[in-house]
Amino acid sequence: MFDAILQEIQNFDTIILHRHSRPDGDALGSQVGLKHLILENFPSKTVYTVGDEAGFYGFMADTLMDEIPDSAYQGALAMILDCGGQHLVSDDRWKLAARTIRLDHHLYTGCFTDLEAIDSSFESCCGLITLMAKTADWKLNKMAAQSLYTGMVTDSGRFRYDSTTARTFALAAWLMEAGFDTNAIYRDLYADDFENKARKAQFLLKTRFTPNRVAWIYTTEAELESLNMSTFAVSRGMVNTMADIRGTDIWVNFTEADGGVLCELRSAGPNINPIAVKYGGGGHAKASGAKVADRETAMAMLADLDKLTGESR
Repeated sequence: MFDAILQEIQNFDTIILHRHSRPDGDALGSQVGLKHLILENFPSKTVYTVGDEAGFYGFMADTLMDEIPDSAYQGALAMILDCGGQHLVSDDRWKLAARTIRLDHHLYTGCFTDLEAIDSSFESCCGLITLMAKTADWKLNKMAAQSLYTGMVTDSGRFRYDSTTARTFALAAWLMEAGFDTNAIYRDLYADDFENKARKAQFLLKTRFTPNRVAWIYTTEAELESLNMSTFAVSRGMVNTMADIRGTDIWVNFTEADGGVLCELRSAGPNINPIAVKYGGGGHAKASGAKVADRETAMAMLADLDKLTGESR
C-alpha cells in the first residue's frame, strides 16, 4: 500500500503537507509527525506544513503553520492528510503541486489526488502514517513520535472507540519507545479552566431530545456572538457534553456560523456517516460532520438521525 508513496517522498526535494480545516489532534499530529519523520530520514528535504490555525490543539509542538508563496508549489509534492473530501482541505493551493498524494482513514468518497492510501479500519490517520514509517524502517525521533501518538489518542477517544484494535496498541507502543512524556500530553488534553467547565454545564442544560432520544443542542448566531467563544470551541468543543447519557445513542451539536449551520454528529452505536454524507459532509461511522444551509435543513437532518435511532433498536 505504501511503496509508491514512499518512492514519491524520496523523489521530491520539497514536500508540502496539508490537512482538513478546523484541525483536530489527528490532523495536526499527522502533519507535524510526518514532517519530522521526513526530516529525520531525509535531512536535505524542505518540508512545509500549511493550513488554518491550530485552535484548541495549539498546545501541540510545532503547530504554527508555514506561510509560503504560490511559487513554493512549483516542482513540489503536496500531501493531504486526514481529509475525507476535496472541499475540506485547508488551503486549496495543493492543486498547484507537481504531484499529489492523500493519506487518510475516513470512509472513502472518491479519489482526488494522484496517489492515495485510504484505510478506514484505522483509528486515526496518525496510525496509518505510523504503520508506513514502521514498514519503511524509518528512524523515529521524539517530536514525530509524540505528535503521532497525540493524534492516535484523540481520534480513538483515548483508546475507547470501536476502531481501537490490537494494531492500535502495537503502533502506540512502538511510538512510545521514542521516550516522550505521555503524562504531559494527557495533562494538556484534559486541562480545562473553570470558565470553560461552567460553559459546558450551560450547554448541557440546553440539551433537548427527540422522540427516540437523540440528544441535540442548537446555538444561534446571536447566541454565539454573546458567548465570546470561537465557532470551533462551540461546535466541536461542546458536542461531547452530551456524550455518555444513558439511553442516548446519537447526539448532535448545531451551531449557526458563516451563513450556515455547522453540524457535529456523534454516535455510540448506529453508523451516522451516511446521514452526514447526505447533507454534504462526511467523516466516520461514529463521528461525522457537515455544514448545511439553514436551521430548517438542520432539523431535517435531526429527523433523519431520530429515524435512524428508532430503526436501530
